[in-house]
Amino acid sequence: MFGITDYAAFVAAFWLFLMIPGPGNLVIATGATQHGMRGGLAATLGVMVGDQVLIGCALGGVAALLHAYPMAFSALQWVGAIYLAWLGIRMWRMRPGEGEGAAVAAPTTRRHFRQGFLITLFNPKAIVFYVAFLPLFIDPARQQGMVTFAALAATAAVLTLLYGLIESLLVHRFAERLRASARLSSLLRKLASVFLIGFGVKLVTSH
Repeated sequence: MFGITDYAAFVAAFWLFLMIPGPGNLVIATGATQHGMRGGLAATLGVMVGDQVLIGCALGGVAALLHAYPMAFSALQWVGAIYLAWLGIRMWRMRPGEGEGAAVAAPTTRRHFRQGFLITLFNPKAIVFYVAFLPLFIDPARQQGMVTFAALAATAAVLTLLYGLIESLLVHRFAERLRASARLSSLLRKLASVFLIGFGVKLVTSH
């Protein structure tokens, strides 16, 4: 279908990829914890748009360019790492209840979208992943150019949206039980901040 060798396998493999713990999962969970389904959905849309940009870049050969210029690849890694660390530090310093309430609903929703987008965009290893992953499901003999690429990108977007909605719903239900315990809520927020900083460190050290 559309020049894709095994569409069902692509769906299954991409879904497993979404389930791998990483910055994207964490930012969706954080959005849902802080601002319910709206926050989780905003972060999910940010991750989804970021993924679409990376898929487009991967299909356009940006990854090959990054491999040809290691300093550009390294610089992009550092940008992503610094941004993740900044988010982690900001979350650690956040006071209980900060950012909640209807009066700040619109700005925080935009912030969750921006965080999801930038965390995804500034992950150069994701570009390399897409370059290695997508060709596995493209049939050279039957591929239809942009039609095949668009089908893969659209499927990735739908799966990301569905996964983010499920994760946000589960986290939101769990978070409602935690809000009664300010101490536990603060502990989980600080734990999430440590993971964000850790992801940033891993981004620049595991290559």
